[in-house]
Amino acid sequence: MVKKTDCCEKEHQGHLCVLAGKQAFDEIQELVRDPRFICFNCGRVAHTDKNLCNPMPLDSGSR
Repeated sequence: MVKKTDCCEKEHQGHLCVLAGKQAFDEIQELVRDPRFICFNCGRVAHTDKNLCNPMPLDSGSR
């Protein structure tokens, strides 16, 4: 059974919000290097969209 939360319709395992709750900071450090996506819900950033509940691409052209 897929565990869902109020913040997303996807499986929640591996999302930064869950990892932060588990205090898995070493794992989080790896996932946030070279961020390409931001979570529209919480504002966290990650390299891949699979680690966020409501991801949207960061616009690298505006930096």
